[in-house]
Amino acid sequence: MEKLSYKTLRMLGYKGYLLEKAPEKILQFGEGNFLRAFVDYWFDMANEKAGFNGKAVLIQPIRTGLTEQINTQQGLYTLYLRGSEKGRRIDDKRVISSVSRCLNPYDTEDFDKMMEVAASDDLQYIVSNTTEAGIVYDPSCRREDRPASSFPGKVTQILLHRFEAGKEPLIILSCELIDNNGKELKKCVEQYIDHWKLSDAFHNWCEKCTFCSTLVDRIVPGRVHDPKTKSEMDRANGYEDDLIDVGECFGVWIIEGSSGLENVLPFKKAGLNVQVVSDVTPYKQRKVRILNGAHTGFALGAYLAGFNIVRDCMHDETIKGFMNKMLFDEVIPTLPLEQQDLEAFAAAVEDRFNNPFINHELLSISLNSTSKWRARNMPSFLEYTEKKNKLPTCLTMSLAAYIAFYSNDIQERSEKGLSCRRDDGIIYIVSDDAWILDFYNEHKNSTEEELVHAVLCNVKMWGRNLTDVPDLEQTVTMYLKKIHEDGAKEAFAFCL
Repeated sequence: MEKLSYKTLRMLGYKGYLLEKAPEKILQFGEGNFLRAFVDYWFDMANEKAGFNGKAVLIQPIRTGLTEQINTQQGLYTLYLRGSEKGRRIDDKRVISSVSRCLNPYDTEDFDKMMEVAASDDLQYIVSNTTEAGIVYDPSCRREDRPASSFPGKVTQILLHRFEAGKEPLIILSCELIDNNGKELKKCVEQYIDHWKLSDAFHNWCEKCTFCSTLVDRIVPGRVHDPKTKSEMDRANGYEDDLIDVGECFGVWIIEGSSGLENVLPFKKAGLNVQVVSDVTPYKQRKVRILNGAHTGFALGAYLAGFNIVRDCMHDETIKGFMNKMLFDEVIPTLPLEQQDLEAFAAAVEDRFNNPFINHELLSISLNSTSKWRARNMPSFLEYTEKKNKLPTCLTMSLAAYIAFYSNDIQERSEKGLSCRRDDGIIYIVSDDAWILDFYNEHKNSTEEELVHAVLCNVKMWGRNLTDVPDLEQTVTMYLKKIHEDGAKEAFAFCL
């Protein structure tokens, strides 16, 4: 079987969209699964739908990566977008042709090629996803390094080279999963300007570059590792593809910038779900409190009720009903965006959780649930309580379910975590910070009243004493007893 290439596709009579040659307009730091299923997909669609006519040069951000595989396949790969939309099973695929090549800047020749792209008249964008640890200032980086070890150091080298070549400023789209990713990258670049004693003229030129903070949202399980599944996909496609990528069909890219930026970017013209907004913060709140908050809000109780994966929960009217009541009645009223926008996003959550292609385990969601409940659910809980002057039923139950999950028939405390027993006899491991696991282990013989009081007044856990919230201690204790006596599913049903 032939390797995926433009020649192979021509031989097979491939009928899908392809763009074989185009100017290299994007310099992309990161060649992994997420960026190829997200950013490169959007630009591929912009090429097809809006005549963007641009290619991305991928930069391998660390010493080892996919450079060889990408160049062997001429930048081509098959992307599967799978999931559920309004209850309808979606299984789409397309060959992505928005990538021209990949460079490894730790190779001397490729470093020079990267700098050639940096000084090109065609270049318009820098895009990145170098993980949460990527946007970090490292003072050991030097201007003359080839390349600088840190990602912001590399960006400063590229911008300086472009400035010295007399070229136009760039639009920089940061996709790392940290708050204010674009602002943080710009801050690091400014630190290098100071540290390397670069000119005021260069600093002023950098001010004309547009550093955009962005919010990315698409679940990307990534490459197919099972040899049998991979072989079946290759056979169905008629070519060998070592870069097959898989993502969910849902996707949205929120980009912070001025109103004029929307007309500069190629996505609006292509009719894509890429939005330019003045402030990305409320959209991050929407994602964290609705999507992530839904996971944390029902997953622990659902696991205690005997469920193991997210999709099965969406086929149970009690668990699904609990999640939807929590989102629509308790979370959405606390958020600042338009009601219609929030309700549409929440409605899509059910489809995303019902993805027939992803077996998302509830136990994987349960990792570090203390900090997750504090970050994802507690803000909605507190704002609802303050706004309505009463407790939100489902969010309060989710707190009781969290306590039940961490304390259910504790067997032992070991290096692996805290071993607990589910009602059906299955032993599961609670994973969290050591001090949290020690806390629950120390309270394994406490009464419900004692345990709830100890949890709620633990300021280290929540950043405040939650026993100050009127009626919370008594209500959580009542819910915890209900979970113990009637089971978690009956407790969820009680909320409905």
